[in-house]
Amino acid sequence: MERNKAGLAFFILIFFACFPVWALDSQEGGQKNPAAESSMADSATYIIGPEDVLDIFVWKETELSRRVPVRLDGKISIPLLGEIHAAGLTPLMLKQLLIQKLQEYIDVPNVTVTVMEVNSFKVYVSGQVAKPGVYTLRSETTMLQIIPMAGGFTEWANQRKILLVRKEGGQEKRFTVNYKKIISGEEPGNNLTLKPGDTIVVPD
Repeated sequence: MERNKAGLAFFILIFFACFPVWALDSQEGGQKNPAAESSMADSATYIIGPEDVLDIFVWKETELSRRVPVRLDGKISIPLLGEIHAAGLTPLMLKQLLIQKLQEYIDVPNVTVTVMEVNSFKVYVSGQVAKPGVYTLRSETTMLQIIPMAGGFTEWANQRKILLVRKEGGQEKRFTVNYKKIISGEEPGNNLTLKPGDTIVVPD
């Protein structure tokens, strides 16, 4: 009997020791959007683009919370607010924009923006790499980082004359990148940050 009472007392002690942590998560303003836990993109650096799918969560506003695609014109549709231009913004920037606009209708709007599907940031890798193909990027990626993602170079790869083809303002630009010099630190400036639609060609 005494053993049972001791066991019960121990259980109660553990329960109340953990209770403040549980309570904190359930308080207003502390509750998390479950979708945010599985975010596919860095909210501070990822640039939203057409065909991405966003989860817009507004605390205690179920009619405003929804999953929306970014249309080809770069806009999303939100009740009360109408059309919002999302393309070109990071999730964090879009969050701040939505909070600003919702303040006309809600005293203290609590908003979370999560990129659920990354469909706009694609780059193309071809030539002498182990895994040529189309790569969907979730955050800022450089030339130095994309090669390992593509499985690394084949034994025939010319690492000194990698071609990066980029379209800007309707014009095609070409950059020659010396991977060897980037690695050695001789030309760190050639470690270009990739943009959506970039094509990397590794010659032999």
